[in-house]
Amino acid sequence: MTSPLSTPAAPSSAARWTPRLWGTLLVLCAAMFLDALDVSMVGVALPSIGSDLNLSTSALQWIVSGYILGYGGLLLLGGRTADLLGRRQVFLIALGVFALASLLGGLVDSGPLLIASRFIKGLSAAFTAPAGLSIITTTFAEGPLRNRALSIYTTCAATGFSMGLVLSGLLTEASWRLTMLLPAPIALIALVAGLKLLPRSEREKDHNGYDIPGAVIGTASMLLLVFTVVQAPQVGWASARTLLSFLAVAALLTVFVLVERRSAGPLIRLGVLRSGSQIRAQLGAMAFFGSYVGFQFLVTLYMQSLLGWSALHTALAFLPAGALVAVSSTKVGSIVDRFGTQRLIAAGFALMVVGYALFLRVNLDPVYAAVILPSMLLIGAACALVFPSLNIQATNGVEDHEQGMVSGLLNTSVQVGGAIFLAVVTAVVTAGAPQHATPQAVLDSYRPGLVVVTGIAVAGLLITLTGLRTRRTQQSVVVAKSTSLEAERVPVRD
Repeated sequence: MTSPLSTPAAPSSAARWTPRLWGTLLVLCAAMFLDALDVSMVGVALPSIGSDLNLSTSALQWIVSGYILGYGGLLLLGGRTADLLGRRQVFLIALGVFALASLLGGLVDSGPLLIASRFIKGLSAAFTAPAGLSIITTTFAEGPLRNRALSIYTTCAATGFSMGLVLSGLLTEASWRLTMLLPAPIALIALVAGLKLLPRSEREKDHNGYDIPGAVIGTASMLLLVFTVVQAPQVGWASARTLLSFLAVAALLTVFVLVERRSAGPLIRLGVLRSGSQIRAQLGAMAFFGSYVGFQFLVTLYMQSLLGWSALHTALAFLPAGALVAVSSTKVGSIVDRFGTQRLIAAGFALMVVGYALFLRVNLDPVYAAVILPSMLLIGAACALVFPSLNIQATNGVEDHEQGMVSGLLNTSVQVGGAIFLAVVTAVVTAGAPQHATPQAVLDSYRPGLVVVTGIAVAGLLITLTGLRTRRTQQSVVVAKSTSLEAERVPVRD
């Protein structure tokens, strides 16, 4: 059977999706699903891992942070590598590494080896995520086809995250090793299917060599930034170590910009960031994921530590948000076609702000249906609108040979935003931790963190609203170029 991408009648121009095209999308969705599944499953299993392997709290923290470090630190390199070496090749190799690292993580009997396996998994995800997203954006034509594909693709992340919470509660009852091993067979099935279904992609032919200095400096700066943010709550935000690390990050980023401006084949073409729409997408991604990660962290502590809920009970409490995202997956693409990404992102952030604010009402004896469920439904609706729209906005109008780069940049914004804002929320809660830890005092120490989470979402909303205002201004200028009579009678639409 001929690949649908090997002829002029590529799926990007097709009016209807073929079974092969659906298969391609499902393979890519499986990788995204696994990334989210892996992140959410580990958190619930940490106490069992610590008990079995005799790990300290700081060592347990690195089981999570190791993944974030590999993922967030290497995304820029992963995205550009996909453009230069071929998206299909990079995706499949990284997916194979992910499967092997999952197998290793479930079999090791050493804390350092488990942390190493987590770093390798994060590293492989840093290559599968931008490669997978760029395969979609180069396979489906910009417009309704791509919007639908991206809405389904990004929904798999939310579904994987929600299912991971539930599965981890069930699997950890048997053994924490099952939470590590579960992704391995799924990744292998996706790898075999990908070998058959993924369209073959050529390496970028017209590039001006490999930006080795940019790759080294950019990767080093991202690794150091994520490492510094992850460690700051433990060593102190005002400590000499943290301040010197941030100073080193600033120096590396300055050198990186200078290198990229002079490079004939840059890791990131800085001209992409001259687009207001692109900048809003990147900042919106940071605010969106950063606020949600901080919210989930606090709510998990609240439910398990203060309310005494089990891991499974807590996972089921979050489930309505994920279920709402999954149910709406096939509808978001058509909504984007009708209203545009800016309006949907703004509406989604508004729902997030209300959902987070409503959660401030919680007490030590909440009625789930009246106090917690409304927030979960609002946040689920917000995720359904915002995440696909951000992906669409970031990749629209970008040439095919730069889709991997932009995809890597967007995923970097997501991961760095999550790491930074989670660290900030953790620092705020820790600073307000009571000396006499009565349940009410602990709950009161969580509220400033929830206020910070709400504020991050408000910042995301304000950033998005600037895009709506800019668009109205641009349309007013276009209308004004017609006759003065038309300028008075033609309404301006955003």
